[in-house]
Formats: sequence, C-alpha cells, structure tokens
Amino acid sequence: PFNAWLLLRGLKTLGVRMERHAYNAQRISEFLSTHPKISRVYYPGLSTDPFHDLAKKQMSGMGGMIAFEMKGGLKAGANLVNSVRLCTLAVSLGECDTLIEHPASMTHSTLSEEERMAVGITEGLVRVSVGIEDVNDLIEDLKEALEKA
Repeated sequence: PFNAWLLLRGLKTLGVRMERHAYNAQRISEFLSTHPKISRVYYPGLSTDPFHDLAKKQMSGMGGMIAFEMKGGLKAGANLVNSVRLCTLAVSLGECDTLIEHPASMTHSTLSEEERMAVGITEGLVRVSVGIEDVNDLIEDLKEALEKA
C-alpha cells in the first residue's frame, strides 16, 4: 500500500516535472550546439536534428535526454564528465537530478573501439539525462566543465 501511495503521489507532479525536463533540455541543447568544443548535439528539439520534424508530429514535448559529441574524443569526454559539479556522474539515466555519463569510458568501456562504433558509441559521446534544477545553474556547470575538457 505504501509503494502504491508513493506512485500515485509521484504521478500527480509528473506532467510538471516533464515540462521542466524538456524546457531545460531545450535550453542546454541550444547552448551546447553553439559551443566550439562540441561537434554535434543529438536532441529532437533542435531544428537541425534529423528527427526534429518527426518528433514534432509525435510529441508535445521533446524530453530530457541529450547526447553530444565532444571534439577531442575519449580524453575530452572523460575530462568533461569528471569536471562537472552540479551534474551527477552516473550510469543511470533517469532521475529528477541531472545525470551525465561518458559511455566510452563507463558503460561501454569493455567493448573494443570497433564494437562501440558499430553501435554508435564514439569516443567523444556524452549522454545527459537533464534534471529539473535551475537551467542557468546547469548551463554554467557545463560551461565551466567544458573549459577544463
């Protein structure tokens, strides 16, 4: 009964939380797409994303998941995720807090470079599950970490 109560309680705020996830992800993806150390951003809310038109037809919000390619590969990606202070370094990608991971040095580190490339995991790929914190704080955290990467 207690777990059911917690679930119902969480569902009451799900819509508001998802709106914040999507808003924050949009703002962060726009910031990342103009940064000189980023070669590509994967987020359907960006008009440059190849799935943007399809996503607009299917979704009312673009979600909170972002992936991007760091220039500088493995070292740059690892340096970035180890330099954030507000974002949490984690292999899980679902939370109210912003989580960040570098698959090539974390979840997919046991695969060869060839195996990673076959499944789209480049050395500079970074994944972010954007949380509901203040978006300006998140952008500042990423900006500072990018300076160190």
